[in-house]
Amino acid sequence: MKPSTRLSLGWTLPSRKGASRGMSDTGEHFQQIYRRRFTQAGMEAKAAIWKVLVESFFQRWVKPNDIVLDLGCGFGEFLTHLQCARKIGVDLNEEPSGRLAQDIEFHAGDVCNLGFLADAGVNVVFTSNLMEHLPDKVAVEKMLSEARRVLAPGGHFIAMGPNLRYLPGRYWDFWDHLVPITDSSLVEALELSGFNICDRIPRFMPYTTCSPMPQSPALVRWYLRLRPVWKLLGRQFLIRAVKAGG
Repeated sequence: MKPSTRLSLGWTLPSRKGASRGMSDTGEHFQQIYRRRFTQAGMEAKAAIWKVLVESFFQRWVKPNDIVLDLGCGFGEFLTHLQCARKIGVDLNEEPSGRLAQDIEFHAGDVCNLGFLADAGVNVVFTSNLMEHLPDKVAVEKMLSEARRVLAPGGHFIAMGPNLRYLPGRYWDFWDHLVPITDSSLVEALELSGFNICDRIPRFMPYTTCSPMPQSPALVRWYLRLRPVWKLLGRQFLIRAVKAGG
């Protein structure tokens, strides 16, 4: 929901921001934006919804012995509820570091530079509502290149985000949205970066948590089971790709 910009079902899943350098070179800039944009109650509601999303949907793609990297991890909404061997989060905003679960390794820094990680050492790279916040498409390409480098052969890259195709004007309602992205353009970028596409869902979750729809874990479980409804309410894409050659 949107304290960073993650997912939506008539809600916005916050965009776990502070993830890379854009309009400002400091994490403080993103702290100011998100402190203004999101309330504590909204953050807690978002965390409850992510618990359902991880346990009922995303966990299927993560094995118990996997090493998982979350780019633009925010307050760990995704990693906290994931079952895996090692959890690594990266975000430009340092504020979440003291509030993350103890089993999450946090690295404050640019998602386009993952020099602290060795080649081919990660099994899954996940990112949600991140790429639209990067300064430009060159930065997106650098991030994809780094994600591919750290992924083990056959490793998965999973990306979620607002789909400009279904959000003509509303896409730009957030000041920190900089890069226009559709499911088609991201698929092309991934293939150019050396990935093979496994799953492509143009309409997955709604755009924001700001809609009048109820915001509850029960509603999310219901929504995830009714795929035909995704075509009506979904405004965010979900793409899963595998490192080519693996």
